[in-house]
Amino acid sequence: MGFMDKILGGSGSSTEDYVELDIEDFDTDGNEASVTVHVAEIDGQEDVIAIKDAVYDGDMVIADITRLRTEDRTVEHVVDELRQVAQEVGGDIVQKGDDQLIVTPNGLGISRSKLNRH
Repeated sequence: MGFMDKILGGSGSSTEDYVELDIEDFDTDGNEASVTVHVAEIDGQEDVIAIKDAVYDGDMVIADITRLRTEDRTVEHVVDELRQVAQEVGGDIVQKGDDQLIVTPNGLGISRSKLNRH
């Protein structure tokens, strides 16, 4: 499993699959990141608030929506609400498969094509 598969949840990974990396192994030059990437789980409409706050603060969110029931309209409402947030901040949003949403703030776009595809 590749690094991005772990981040984006490919092959059924879970939080136990994440490996904590020692920051001292990387040269950071003391700079703080201008954008933080958050990983979230959405179990219901109430979980959208923290995601909206993060995007309004200029951060990116990768949200796991597998716990939402697709037979009700919750998924549709969540996607619509986060799409509105992305539009308001000039960001971007994509749904990756049936299990993830990626929402970015202004200045970050999401490519709709894979790097290894031409």
